[in-house]
Amino acid sequence: MLPADNGDARTALTNDGIRRVLLVEDSRSVASVLAGAINQLEGIECELAGNYATAKTLLEERAERFFLAVLDLNLPDAPRGEIIDLVEQFSIPIVVLTATVDESIRDALFRRGVADYVAKEGVLGIQYVTRLVDRMAHSTGAKVLVVDDSRTYREYLSTLLKQHGYTVCSATDGKEGLALLRADPDIRLVIADYNMPNMDGLAMVAQMRKLRSHDDLAIVAVSDSSRPGLLARFLKGGASDYLNKPFCVEEFYCRIDQNIEMLRSVQRARDAADRDFLTGLYNRRYFFKHARKLHEKAVAGELDMLVAMIDADHFKRINDTYGHSFGDEALVAIADVLSGAIDKGGIAARFGGEEFVCLFVLDLADNPLRCLDALRRQIADLDLRYEGRPVRLTVSIGATHMPGDNLDAMLQQADRAVYESKNKGRNRVTLVQSAYCLEAGC
Repeated sequence: MLPADNGDARTALTNDGIRRVLLVEDSRSVASVLAGAINQLEGIECELAGNYATAKTLLEERAERFFLAVLDLNLPDAPRGEIIDLVEQFSIPIVVLTATVDESIRDALFRRGVADYVAKEGVLGIQYVTRLVDRMAHSTGAKVLVVDDSRTYREYLSTLLKQHGYTVCSATDGKEGLALLRADPDIRLVIADYNMPNMDGLAMVAQMRKLRSHDDLAIVAVSDSSRPGLLARFLKGGASDYLNKPFCVEEFYCRIDQNIEMLRSVQRARDAADRDFLTGLYNRRYFFKHARKLHEKAVAGELDMLVAMIDADHFKRINDTYGHSFGDEALVAIADVLSGAIDKGGIAARFGGEEFVCLFVLDLADNPLRCLDALRRQIADLDLRYEGRPVRLTVSIGATHMPGDNLDAMLQQADRAVYESKNKGRNRVTLVQSAYCLEAGC
């Protein structure tokens, strides 16, 4: 579906895209080292408070900017853990820093609902907290399906998962769990019990593996420790990992977080193979692999698709005048606009240099020419500056929604339309419809 033509394009972001951690620590040395490590994480920044009073002020100003709080348990003005009570009021997940690891303190903290606790002394503690922050930043909102016939146990697991920022859905038996997985591609991990009515955990896991591979879905089996052979059957049947009942909270979090991190690592490897390094858009290889599938559906009449080629105008002049570093910034800015215009049904890719291609799945209400022209205007309105001076950037767009015999033919039509746009003055859209070309532009 194409973006709506809504007049002047918005160029200001509603937020800076940074996820923030509140670090409350009275030791300047510990705070400096830990904040420095967290600030090196991509897309994450740390805000410091050296005592309870400062933390209270930061939270009362705008608590919603924090996705996580890392708290020293004993502060000069809050020596008995009062900082936890304060942060809990704002529903922010909490990681506690302690000078010593004590089993009774650990159990009490988990009963209070903290996400984790860490001994803050030493390099290993700093490294653990940094990895935990990174993992929670990227797993926040990841969807986990809990399948268990015990309502009490489902609610217990759901509470633990939510404390680490996961989104949770649940099912009472294997059949219901399987139906939920079929209906929701966003589910990343399943926690599966064995003893359930209608369909047991083993049968459910086997069916789930027919739908989703190990690279797309992690499954953690849970079983009574008195039945060790059952866990082997789970693993051979498709489970990724297992937990013995009863388990401690720390083990639960380690198993869940490690499986989510494994999926994230697989996704990073896929992105490295499928995406353009500079802009983050898909590359040519990915585009052709997936666009051909959509083209087959278009030929079969199952959908209406539009292919658009987008080429930056006079881009060599930009590189020669302002340098290749600024040219890269301009390409990233174009890519951000194109990425924002694509919904889940379409694809935006960089074909190389200053050339991009977008595939849109059309709705009946879409007016392709108007929507592509809105896209052109949005790029022309980008606020690009070199040493404070504005730099004008425009694109020429050529497009077609006639599927023809194959995808290559569509791309050739769109490419010829790009040259038509450039020959008529650039900064315009040419849409091929049947034997006619419709135009929009400056």
